[in-house]
Amino acid sequence: MSIESLADQAIAFSVPLAMQFRASAHREGLVFQGANGWGEFAPFAEYDDVIAGRWLAGALELAFGALPAPVRSEVPVNAIIPATDEATAYELVERAIKRSGISTIKVKVAQTGQSLSDDVARVRAVRSALSSNGLPDGKIRIDANGAWPLERAVTNLRRLDDAANGLDYVEQPCATLLEITQLRARTAVRIAVDEGLRLASDLDLLAIRDAADLLIVKSLPLGGVTQSLRLIDRIGLPVVVSGSMDTSVGLTSALYLAGNVPELYGACGVGTGPLLALDLVHATAVAHNGVMPVGRTNPDADCLAVAHALTTEQTRLAWRTRMINAWQASAKDLVSPEVKHAVLAW
Repeated sequence: MSIESLADQAIAFSVPLAMQFRASAHREGLVFQGANGWGEFAPFAEYDDVIAGRWLAGALELAFGALPAPVRSEVPVNAIIPATDEATAYELVERAIKRSGISTIKVKVAQTGQSLSDDVARVRAVRSALSSNGLPDGKIRIDANGAWPLERAVTNLRRLDDAANGLDYVEQPCATLLEITQLRARTAVRIAVDEGLRLASDLDLLAIRDAADLLIVKSLPLGGVTQSLRLIDRIGLPVVVSGSMDTSVGLTSALYLAGNVPELYGACGVGTGPLLALDLVHATAVAHNGVMPVGRTNPDADCLAVAHALTTEQTRLAWRTRMINAWQASAKDLVSPEVKHAVLAW
């Protein structure tokens, strides 16, 4: 089967979110069935064809590749708190503790249109919720998505570390590895790199090691489980595996990666299920007792039909074109020969 034929068979979906995340109120993309299951191709709109090609390679691995046997059957999970108000943040943390047994919380900060005071109030609310629910030593992480210039990062980290009564780490505080390296010399807060790895056009191992205390590794955006494991091995830093705001179908890739990393730094960012108002399955993948099982999830036909009905013909055609362009731009060179053969033979 050609990639064009596979794109013709792919099913576009749109699922609304329970609350706005990354300035979006929904998550959309394509899912398609292959020899080994279903893959999900859902790069964010701002990414070019080369970056989207990495997502496609990861999706093709899910559908046509042989995922490695995990070294653990379940992975620890952190909850994710969007850039919401403090009352909602408190409620979301309390819900994550009581329903899912989670004790590590990742908080989004530096949202456009919000202030440092908003971020401080949100982080304080998270610490208060942890303490009030018997988890005074629960961990708080923050994610700035590269929004801070260096000097602002120095100032903001002091305030937010104090508000958290000690941060576990800050994720991608500045846009560039150079700024992050300079920041690392001026703060005691551990620094994790996400975009500095995931969006890099050329992998500079030395620069990443100089900048980061640990890596945030997202399987689908890096080309899949096998490719991510190779990068982890080459870089040699502690790892937190994270999802990419996937549906439960796409989250399979992140769970298998987390299940295969020899030594995880700590709880993984795969607890995004509560942020979905709808999903491609009846039972959204969520944590229980602080962990999630490593396993494959395929869509339920009726749920997929609902999500497909929320797309337009224009959107469907745009996603088909994007999938083909992503293949030509980079995916065809990133997938293994075995996956490429399986796609063509399907």
